[in-house]
Amino acid sequence: MTSDRAPGFSTRAIHVGSEPDPATGAVIPPIYQTSTFAQDGVGGLRTGLGVGYEYSRSGNPTRTAFERAFAAVESAGGEPTRALAFASGLAAEDAVIRTLTRPGDHAVLPGDAYGGTYRLFARVAEPWGVASTTAAGGGPDAVRAALQPGRTRLVWVETPTNPLLGITDVAAVAEVAHEAGALLVVDNTFATPYLQNPLELGADVVVHSTTKYVGGHSDVVGGALVTRAPEAADAVRDPYSEEPLADRLAWHQNAMGAVAGPFDAWLTLRGLKTLAVRMERHSASAARVAEFLLGHDAVSEVLYPGLPEHPGHEVAARQMRLGGGMVSFRLRRGREAALKACAGTTVFTLAESLGGIESLIEHPGAMTHASVAGSPLEVPDDLVRLSVGLEDVEDLLADLDAALAAASA
Repeated sequence: MTSDRAPGFSTRAIHVGSEPDPATGAVIPPIYQTSTFAQDGVGGLRTGLGVGYEYSRSGNPTRTAFERAFAAVESAGGEPTRALAFASGLAAEDAVIRTLTRPGDHAVLPGDAYGGTYRLFARVAEPWGVASTTAAGGGPDAVRAALQPGRTRLVWVETPTNPLLGITDVAAVAEVAHEAGALLVVDNTFATPYLQNPLELGADVVVHSTTKYVGGHSDVVGGALVTRAPEAADAVRDPYSEEPLADRLAWHQNAMGAVAGPFDAWLTLRGLKTLAVRMERHSASAARVAEFLLGHDAVSEVLYPGLPEHPGHEVAARQMRLGGGMVSFRLRRGREAALKACAGTTVFTLAESLGGIESLIEHPGAMTHASVAGSPLEVPDDLVRLSVGLEDVEDLLADLDAALAAASA
């Protein structure tokens, strides 16, 4: 660009990491489907995109292209950031836990969280010696009450939460965590970098399941971490080694090996380039769906942060660009009505996951959040979760209307 204006979100998503190939002129980075790279003499690594490559677990040009682009859009107020791509969102979370905790440490989790995150802490990290406590509501007072001074190393936040669409004031919780000497990790999967940038609000690490909105087409599984780059003025240090946190996370990414493959990285980079336009449409349609449900006799409660009636609406309006594409609601007639509604749609597909071009409907208690049954994170059995896709919104409203009528019969 020739002006001094900083590039916008979509310009960064489309161009950073995707410079035309100097040899062929290709405008899209190729898929480097290779496991190893020839060296020009022992230790003489050829460079591409400013990086030397030796083995695709340690680094691959296609993965580098995605990581550069993702770092550019999940920025921290202009400070340089570093992104790392993983084989799944849970692989990314595992790298955070292993990097930042040791046996005897403690973490604070949200009272409403993705079931896989809870399972990772409760059934993997806890037997290893890392305890965790849930903070009901996830607000600063609840987090402060759940802290264990001298022991808490991580405060984990989802905002919006999955599946109850709760909103956490990231800046306020960051202040509480940092006062206690803990680091703040924010799962930004539902909001995406287009709607929310937690690093700018005080978070230390941002986690994504790129399977969802970033990939955006329900055809790839992946995850990512973003933190401030070592050269950033406020770069975070690993509390155990005092090395830059970005470097320690990258070390664990390589050592543990759960990296994104080149084709997966290419698909996710492709999705990132259209994220802004998709999130605008997801959010606009979800807002229409939420308003429709709010006035429906079969529905007892609608959970959508874009609604003024939502208890976290004011905070969401302050830290998010739009309301997002996820809507949850509860049925007056309870669990059986919820199950009937999930089974009664034809445009909405009954399936787990979210964030794709197609609309999905699910019963969290029996599907995505079955693993938290009987725990403090158990979800209501009359709850239905929607991932509002890119279909014509009038078709979505008619589909829900028919399904709710059948569920109420």
